[in-house]
Amino acid sequence: MHGAGVARKWLIRRLDVTETLPFSDPPAEWREPVATAVLVLADGTVIRGIGLGATGSAVGEVCFNTAITGYQEILTDPSYAGQIITFTFPHIGNVGTNDEDTETSNLASRSGVRGCVLRADVTSPSNYRARQHLDEWLKARGIIAITGVDTRALTTRIRDNGMPNAMIAHDEGGAFDLDALKAEAAAWSGLEGLDLVPEVTCGQSYAWDETCWTWDDGYATLRDPEFHVVAMDFGLKRNILRCLASAGCRVTVVPATTTAEDILARQPDGVFLSNGPGDPAATGEYAAPEIRKLVDAGLPVFGICLGHQMLALALGATTGKMHQGHHGANHPVKDFTTGKVEITSMNHGFAVDTVSLPEGVEQTHISLFDQSNCGIRLAGRPVFSVQYHPEASPGPQDSHYLFDRFVDMMRAHRDGAAA
Repeated sequence: MHGAGVARKWLIRRLDVTETLPFSDPPAEWREPVATAVLVLADGTVIRGIGLGATGSAVGEVCFNTAITGYQEILTDPSYAGQIITFTFPHIGNVGTNDEDTETSNLASRSGVRGCVLRADVTSPSNYRARQHLDEWLKARGIIAITGVDTRALTTRIRDNGMPNAMIAHDEGGAFDLDALKAEAAAWSGLEGLDLVPEVTCGQSYAWDETCWTWDDGYATLRDPEFHVVAMDFGLKRNILRCLASAGCRVTVVPATTTAEDILARQPDGVFLSNGPGDPAATGEYAAPEIRKLVDAGLPVFGICLGHQMLALALGATTGKMHQGHHGANHPVKDFTTGKVEITSMNHGFAVDTVSLPEGVEQTHISLFDQSNCGIRLAGRPVFSVQYHPEASPGPQDSHYLFDRFVDMMRAHRDGAAA
């Protein structure tokens, strides 16, 4: 009834002006908006919406993320290099962005993510920590976004058919060469066989001593570290470094191509293998042999995400592409070493093949969604890794105990060597 009343008023208003054209040009708010962004899948499907953030076009693999918090952390996670993120949670942008929640550790790289897909229009930020609107922030980081998309339907499509390659494009005038975009999406080789670590790793080594954020106090500086950890940067997130520092570790970050000899020369108490993007088999061609040398040297080693896959490859296992991947902050994982279930933050499209684990390499964690491998350890050695992101940025803090486990291993190794 309300809509009909508005229509009658408009007709009367128009007839007062001219009785011959009562239905010409409706008010602007009644007109269909012009699509200023498109998502073009490799099979030719065209999804139209309203553009946000940077203009231009980019190619990537479309995945979906089920987290309901932490979109800034997700969009700055280097593990998403080469991907277009579909957020299943509709209210993205409502708390704005700030200077503290960026997770990219290599500031020379604006963003690894190729784009993002949103359901609802982005509202003005409503949070005391907000410093910038999401639209402005996306522009500054060169990220293309599209809003107004039925993300439920797109997520269902990914669940049923796998993660498609696609082009995302934003033009303020709505001018798109759809044939060219379809051709580019279809021609892209995808993530299999692609080493993306060089795009996100650091250019040179650096030290880290900043600890985790606390309410109203922000970040602090580590005092009197007990251990020295060398972190191999395959696409590090800042909060991983903060968790290590909060656990009492002075951290030296080194590029992904650093040799075992160079790492051992720094005399670390342990080695950390970080998260990162791309196909682990491609990165493993140069990283796995060096990691094997570090394991053989007897040092405690802790890996996560891509670092977990790198360790598995170094120990003789294999990895493979997943159907839809694991992306979210609500993934249940069982830890067989404790018998407990933890809710974890995940972001990976490849997984370690459980069947390929060689003798002496034990499976310690599995996903309760699909029973895929989520953790390993080397029997009798201080070497372990998990598939997920235990630093909880974004996500639950159930897995912080893993940093304590790593510290305990380094302490035992140090005390044993001293004895």
